[in-house]
Amino acid sequence: MLGIHLDTDIGGDIDDLCALAMLLNCPGADLRAITTVSDDGGRRAGYARYALRLAGRADVPVAAGADISLGCYCPTPGLPDEATYWPEPVLPAPGPLDRTLTLLERSIRENAIIVAIGPYTNLALLEQRAPGILRSARLCLMGGYVFPPRTGFPAWGPDMDWNVQVDARSAHVVLRCAAPTLVPLSVTVETALRRADLPTLRQAGPLAQLIAHQAEAFAEDEGIEARYGRTCTGLPDDTINFLHDPLACAVALGWDETVKTSELRLRSEIVDGLLYQRIDHGGVPTRVVTQVDGAYFSELWLRTVVG
Repeated sequence: MLGIHLDTDIGGDIDDLCALAMLLNCPGADLRAITTVSDDGGRRAGYARYALRLAGRADVPVAAGADISLGCYCPTPGLPDEATYWPEPVLPAPGPLDRTLTLLERSIRENAIIVAIGPYTNLALLEQRAPGILRSARLCLMGGYVFPPRTGFPAWGPDMDWNVQVDARSAHVVLRCAAPTLVPLSVTVETALRRADLPTLRQAGPLAQLIAHQAEAFAEDEGIEARYGRTCTGLPDDTINFLHDPLACAVALGWDETVKTSELRLRSEIVDGLLYQRIDHGGVPTRVVTQVDGAYFSELWLRTVVG
């Protein structure tokens, strides 16, 4: 069993919930703790606790991390309408930031794999509190932009790399001080949560049913089927969302079927508010996922979540 600490901005893009459901159903994962990031008075932590209760895993500790009130996010992350995405009101779970950083530090010192699927603010704050700690961390990050997406998939640039760009200063700290595994946007855009998946999810357990419910709302709000599913030849027509965060979790757990990685030295710099990465012989050693069979992984995710 691999010890996993999930650092997440659950409650926004629904792929965080998809990632949590996969971790809870993966026999090789020992989910030890969850910390939230870009939280809003503990609302994201409340959502994490709610999802854990649905899965019968209320034993997993949850702590609210860096809050939007810190003023380090640009733009300020928001949350969708709770009544639309959640079947009932969810009680926020605020708490002191220091407790969250202590929980994160403990996981690192216990050699758990830290899977960061939101902005990297908590990690940067921990590095500030305990200089050098990220160098020894087993860190897997959803984010990064080294190569553009392949033809047939959304032609996104580095500005679309939300986890990195919404708090570029923290990302710069983490990418400079750690030696992480990056699961970048250029490969995660090849995965898909499909409308065809929803009937299967609805027939599974409570957490899978919640994903199906939120997927319907997300499809209405974001229109990814029309914007990308029907315009990108590499994606299914009925693509509701991308499985960015589940893919990062799978890589952290050692899943390597159809996955290719490269050991690269990357230098990061902030220019006009955006963080850019480039290959440089003097850069930080970084393991980067460069290729994945997105359709294969998407089917694997569905099978894992529904059991």
